[in-house]
Amino acid sequence: MGVRQLLHRTAGRNPLPAGTFAVGVGLVITGLSTYGFLVVTARALDELEYARLSVLWALVLLVGPGFFVPLEQEAARAVSSRRARGLGGGPALRRAAMLGAAFVALLVVVALVARKPLLDRLLDGDVTLLGGFLLSLGGYFAIHLTRGALSGNGRFKAYSTSLAAEGLVRLGACVALAVAGVSGAGPYGLALGLAPFAAAALALRGQHHLARPGPEAPWTELSTVLGWLLASAVLAQLLINAGPLAVKLLATEAEAAAAGKFLAALIVARVPLFLFAAVQAALLPALAALAGAGRLDDFRRRLRRLFAAVTVVGAGATAGAFLVGPWVVARLFGTDLALGRRDLVLLAAASAAYMAAMALAQALIALSSPARTAMAWLSGTAVFAVVTALGDDLLLRTELGLVAGCAVAAACMAALLPASLRAARRSGDGGTEADGHRWRRTRSQ
Repeated sequence: MGVRQLLHRTAGRNPLPAGTFAVGVGLVITGLSTYGFLVVTARALDELEYARLSVLWALVLLVGPGFFVPLEQEAARAVSSRRARGLGGGPALRRAAMLGAAFVALLVVVALVARKPLLDRLLDGDVTLLGGFLLSLGGYFAIHLTRGALSGNGRFKAYSTSLAAEGLVRLGACVALAVAGVSGAGPYGLALGLAPFAAAALALRGQHHLARPGPEAPWTELSTVLGWLLASAVLAQLLINAGPLAVKLLATEAEAAAAGKFLAALIVARVPLFLFAAVQAALLPALAALAGAGRLDDFRRRLRRLFAAVTVVGAGATAGAFLVGPWVVARLFGTDLALGRRDLVLLAAASAAYMAAMALAQALIALSSPARTAMAWLSGTAVFAVVTALGDDLLLRTELGLVAGCAVAAACMAALLPASLRAARRSGDGGTEADGHRWRRTRSQ
């Protein structure tokens, strides 16, 4: 067998979509730099200041990606699907950008109106942390719209650059602050908000023709899709990032530093999720292209292989948390922030279940079933809230809530996926190749 044939057959069996390796390089860099940021800040700040920064970190990840990942997903799906049919994705990108700008304006207004409870209940009165949060809203809008355009156009090297740049800029600013002896959480919070702006600018250098002309996307169609994607993304981010916020809100005065300890353990337990982000970025366009072309058998085979890989990785990560998790946390963050083996195992199991749910969510979105995706995330979030409200052990009830919520979300998506596949098979491809021919003939006349 020739080398070319061998490579072709190997690629056919690969459960990961094209572009995963390129994005994976960026994810490794941003993952390591993220760990560097959190480790450096843990060493530079005392326990209470680190707990404040931990709450901001969770809040930024909840609201930033929660509201602006839909822009990335919709841009990637629309552009990839249109490319498969010979159509330009520029109109969909422009509509997504206008809606995203409206989201930023709305969120800034809401945050300013709610600044008193934000400062009093979550940020311990630190106005600089609130400023970092407001900056992050614009930053995450810019970076996620950029990544959606890059992913949908298959520009995975530039996508990788955006990932690496965000992490490295954030880490560089953090190191500079630590060297300068800054011991308050506020300036580190500003670094969180500014890093996505720099990453978007660096990723777009040298990129051309990302928004090619094409038939207009109706406002009603795009806004409806984005509305469901928005609900899905906010609920998904709420589920996975609610832990530190719940710990902060439920902690007594004697447990004021618990949020920082919880985040340290959570970051170590989430190592597979950092790696899965590389798969996720390339997965949605790949599945959308298969669904758009009506290749549903290939769609199912690709998803089955990926889900098997996710299961193996999740099980391995949970075992690793049991064996070396506490040791890793103590070495990285210091013994003051270390938690026990039980905490690490539960958080790793929750991350594994969440990773499975994310894989299934990408499949549902690619099949144009964002409403079902949102319902599954809502079910998981509700279960998290109920389980976390029970018991009196602060960390244990939060960890059990995460495990139960993520497992329920994954189970709901698995149950809903067959119906979406049947609906897609009945309806066929909504946009056929003939649409592309007709639009190109109109442009040439």
